[in-house]
Amino acid sequence: MKAIAVIDFETTGLSPHQGDRATEIGAVLMENGKIVDRYQSLMNAGRHIPPFIEQYTGITNEMVRKAPPAEQVMQEVADFVGDRPLLAHNAAFDKKFWDAELSHVRRVRRQEFACSLLLSRRLYPQAPSHKLGALVNYHGLPVTGVFHRALADAEMTAHLSMRLVEQVRQRYGLRSVPHELLCSIQAASRHKMDRCVEAYFGRTAAQAG
Repeated sequence: MKAIAVIDFETTGLSPHQGDRATEIGAVLMENGKIVDRYQSLMNAGRHIPPFIEQYTGITNEMVRKAPPAEQVMQEVADFVGDRPLLAHNAAFDKKFWDAELSHVRRVRRQEFACSLLLSRRLYPQAPSHKLGALVNYHGLPVTGVFHRALADAEMTAHLSMRLVEQVRQRYGLRSVPHELLCSIQAASRHKMDRCVEAYFGRTAAQAG
């Protein structure tokens, strides 16, 4: 797999469309199946963190008040990520906040998100749960820090993605697994994955020709 960026947000709530903002972001860069760089920062977007979110993440209002402005953090992390394809666990959540926070600094994401939660559902339907913590335990992956903190979750998602990529590679006898293929697999039903992979390589062969 080529270089990708794995990201994770902690936030004040579930939806930027309802005024929620990010409180922390973690990002790791992966190349050739290894983590090669990391970025983490709390971020102050001027939003109050509800008590139950403080308890859930361990990020307090006092911590965020001392953090750099959200706009500064997003400029830094956008430069850090560059144009690499993106991956997150439950990417629908992180995608919303990534796009919303970038919009505050007038930057636009053009990369597609792969989702390790959707991929896990397709590749490991027998797993008892597809929450990140449960999958880390199920696969015996490294616990790299406290769950529900952005950098630790991003690192554990990166390790999970390596396991998922290896499963795809072995199942279909591939030398490498393109990010675009992961995005195709996650959009397919579990019973149509074989057809999805065949269709992907048929398209790429036609485009190459």
